[in-house]
Amino acid sequence: MYAVLVSKSFIMKTLHLIKEIYMEGFRNLGHVIVREYFRIFTWISFVLFFVALYAFIYRAVTGFAFD
Repeated sequence: MYAVLVSKSFIMKTLHLIKEIYMEGFRNLGHVIVREYFRIFTWISFVLFFVALYAFIYRAVTGFAFD
């Protein structure tokens, strides 16, 4: 039970830290177009990273030979 609470607390703290880093990155950035461009670029980067992670996990689970 304690391990679940610790891991849940750890995950919540990590997510909060990621949120704070994201918000700090765009605070007082400047021009609206630049700010929106970087936000879109960030989300596209997250999506592409998770697509690549999914593809790797799928290949690893299905027994793909990484020669």
